[in-house]
Amino acid sequence: MDREDMIVMEIDTYLNEKSKYGDEMEKLNSSQRVLLIIENLEREVNNGGFHQFYWNSSGDYAMETVIALKQIGATKTAGVVKKGNDQFPNGAVPEDRDKRGEILDLISEKSSEYWNTLDTKFYGPNKESGEWEIDDLPNLLIKFIKANKGDFEK
Repeated sequence: MDREDMIVMEIDTYLNEKSKYGDEMEKLNSSQRVLLIIENLEREVNNGGFHQFYWNSSGDYAMETVIALKQIGATKTAGVVKKGNDQFPNGAVPEDRDKRGEILDLISEKSSEYWNTLDTKFYGPNKESGEWEIDDLPNLLIKFIKANKGDFEK
Protein backbone atom coordinates (compact mmCIF):
# COMPACT_ATOMS: atom_id res chain seq x y z
CA MET A 1 0.00 0.00 0.00
CA ASP A 2 1.45 3.35 -0.89
CA ARG A 3 1.49 6.54 1.12
CA GLU A 4 -1.43 8.12 -0.74
CA ASP A 5 -3.65 5.12 0.04
CA MET A 6 -2.74 5.57 3.69
CA ILE A 7 -3.75 9.24 3.52
CA VAL A 8 -7.19 8.31 2.15
CA MET A 9 -7.57 5.69 4.90
CA GLU A 10 -6.59 8.18 7.62
CA ILE A 11 -9.09 10.75 6.35
CA ASP A 12 -11.76 8.05 6.07
CA THR A 13 -11.14 7.01 9.69
CA TYR A 14 -11.36 10.62 10.86
CA LEU A 15 -14.59 11.26 8.91
CA ASN A 16 -16.19 8.07 10.22
CA GLU A 17 -15.45 9.15 13.78
CA LYS A 18 -16.60 12.73 13.12
CA SER A 19 -19.90 11.53 11.59
CA LYS A 20 -20.46 8.74 14.14
CA TYR A 21 -19.94 6.21 11.34
CA GLY A 22 -22.44 7.87 9.05
CA ASP A 23 -25.19 8.38 11.62
CA GLU A 24 -24.48 12.12 11.73
CA MET A 25 -23.58 12.94 8.12
CA GLU A 26 -24.73 16.51 8.69
CA LYS A 27 -21.45 17.08 10.56
CA LEU A 28 -19.54 16.69 7.28
CA ASN A 29 -19.12 19.28 4.57
CA SER A 30 -19.98 18.26 1.01
CA SER A 31 -16.42 17.23 0.07
CA GLN A 32 -16.02 15.14 3.20
CA ARG A 33 -19.36 13.50 2.52
CA VAL A 34 -18.27 12.57 -1.02
CA LEU A 35 -15.12 10.88 0.28
CA LEU A 36 -16.92 8.98 3.04
CA ILE A 37 -19.68 7.76 0.73
CA ILE A 38 -17.16 6.47 -1.82
CA GLU A 39 -15.00 4.83 0.83
CA ASN A 40 -18.10 3.13 2.25
CA LEU A 41 -18.92 1.76 -1.20
CA GLU A 42 -15.40 0.41 -1.64
CA ARG A 43 -15.28 -1.10 1.84
CA GLU A 44 -18.65 -2.84 1.56
CA VAL A 45 -18.23 -4.18 -1.96
CA ASN A 46 -14.70 -5.41 -1.25
CA ASN A 47 -15.86 -7.11 1.96
CA GLY A 48 -19.15 -8.63 0.89
CA GLY A 49 -20.23 -7.39 -2.51
CA PHE A 50 -23.09 -5.24 -3.67
CA HIS A 51 -25.63 -7.15 -1.62
CA GLN A 52 -23.73 -6.15 1.54
CA PHE A 53 -23.46 -2.56 0.28
CA TYR A 54 -27.24 -2.34 -0.06
CA TRP A 55 -28.02 -4.29 3.11
CA ASN A 56 -25.85 -2.15 5.41
CA SER A 57 -26.18 1.54 6.23
CA SER A 58 -23.98 2.39 3.23
CA GLY A 59 -27.04 1.60 1.12
CA ASP A 60 -28.76 4.64 2.63
CA TYR A 61 -26.59 6.62 0.21
CA ALA A 62 -26.75 4.32 -2.83
CA MET A 63 -28.34 6.95 -5.05
CA GLU A 64 -25.98 9.65 -3.78
CA THR A 65 -23.01 7.31 -4.37
CA VAL A 66 -23.48 7.59 -8.14
CA ILE A 67 -23.39 11.39 -7.87
CA ALA A 68 -20.35 11.32 -5.57
CA LEU A 69 -18.44 9.07 -7.97
CA LYS A 70 -19.16 11.42 -10.86
CA GLN A 71 -17.94 14.35 -8.75
CA ILE A 72 -14.48 12.81 -8.48
CA GLY A 73 -14.45 11.76 -12.15
CA ALA A 74 -15.12 8.06 -11.54
CA THR A 75 -17.61 7.70 -14.38
CA LYS A 76 -16.97 3.99 -15.05
CA THR A 77 -17.55 3.15 -11.39
CA ALA A 78 -20.62 5.39 -11.30
CA GLY A 79 -22.02 3.37 -14.20
CA VAL A 80 -21.40 0.10 -12.36
CA VAL A 81 -23.15 1.37 -9.21
CA LYS A 82 -26.06 2.71 -11.27
CA LYS A 83 -26.48 -0.75 -12.81
CA GLY A 84 -26.63 -2.16 -9.28
CA ASN A 85 -29.17 0.47 -8.26
CA ASP A 86 -31.25 -0.34 -11.33
CA GLN A 87 -32.06 -3.75 -9.82
CA PHE A 88 -34.40 -1.92 -7.42
CA PRO A 89 -37.92 -1.03 -8.62
CA ASN A 90 -37.72 2.03 -10.88
CA GLY A 91 -33.97 2.16 -10.19
CA ALA A 92 -34.66 3.88 -6.87
CA VAL A 93 -32.87 2.56 -3.79
CA PRO A 94 -34.74 3.56 -0.62
CA GLU A 95 -32.70 5.56 1.89
CA ASP A 96 -34.63 3.90 4.72
CA ARG A 97 -32.82 0.71 5.69
CA ASP A 98 -35.99 -1.17 6.72
CA LYS A 99 -37.75 -0.41 3.43
CA ARG A 100 -34.60 -1.31 1.52
CA GLY A 101 -34.36 -4.58 3.46
CA GLU A 102 -37.93 -5.49 2.52
CA ILE A 103 -37.17 -4.88 -1.14
CA LEU A 104 -33.88 -6.80 -0.88
CA ASP A 105 -35.81 -9.79 0.45
CA LEU A 106 -38.02 -9.63 -2.65
CA ILE A 107 -35.34 -9.04 -5.29
CA SER A 108 -32.26 -10.78 -3.89
CA GLU A 109 -32.87 -14.11 -5.58
CA LYS A 110 -33.20 -12.44 -8.97
CA SER A 111 -30.54 -9.75 -8.40
CA SER A 112 -27.81 -11.67 -6.56
CA GLU A 113 -26.35 -13.22 -9.70
CA TYR A 114 -26.29 -9.82 -11.42
CA TRP A 115 -24.72 -8.15 -8.39
CA ASN A 116 -22.09 -10.91 -8.34
CA THR A 117 -21.08 -9.91 -11.87
CA LEU A 118 -20.78 -6.31 -10.71
CA ASP A 119 -18.69 -7.45 -7.73
CA THR A 120 -16.14 -8.97 -10.10
CA LYS A 121 -15.70 -5.57 -11.75
CA PHE A 122 -14.43 -4.29 -8.39
CA TYR A 123 -12.07 -7.19 -7.78
CA GLY A 124 -9.91 -7.05 -10.88
CA PRO A 125 -9.49 -6.49 -14.59
CA ASN A 126 -11.78 -7.99 -17.20
CA LYS A 127 -10.47 -11.46 -18.05
CA GLU A 128 -10.91 -10.94 -21.79
CA SER A 129 -9.65 -7.38 -22.22
CA GLY A 130 -7.34 -7.09 -19.23
CA GLU A 131 -8.83 -3.65 -18.59
CA TRP A 132 -10.25 -2.58 -15.25
CA GLU A 133 -13.97 -1.90 -15.42
CA ILE A 134 -13.90 0.56 -12.56
CA ASP A 135 -11.81 3.66 -12.02
CA ASP A 136 -8.69 4.02 -9.87
CA LEU A 137 -10.68 5.28 -6.89
CA PRO A 138 -7.75 5.89 -4.50
CA ASN A 139 -5.97 8.02 -7.11
CA LEU A 140 -9.14 9.96 -7.96
CA LEU A 141 -9.85 10.52 -4.27
CA ILE A 142 -6.33 11.89 -3.74
CA LYS A 143 -6.86 14.32 -6.63
CA PHE A 144 -10.23 15.28 -5.14
CA ILE A 145 -8.68 15.87 -1.70
CA LYS A 146 -5.92 18.01 -3.21
CA ALA A 147 -8.44 20.03 -5.23
CA ASN A 148 -10.55 20.58 -2.10
CA LYS A 149 -7.75 20.73 0.45
CA GLY A 150 -9.43 23.33 2.64
CA ASP A 151 -12.44 21.06 3.12
CA PHE A 152 -10.24 18.36 4.66
CA GLU A 153 -8.28 20.43 7.16
CA LYS A 154 -9.12 19.68 10.76
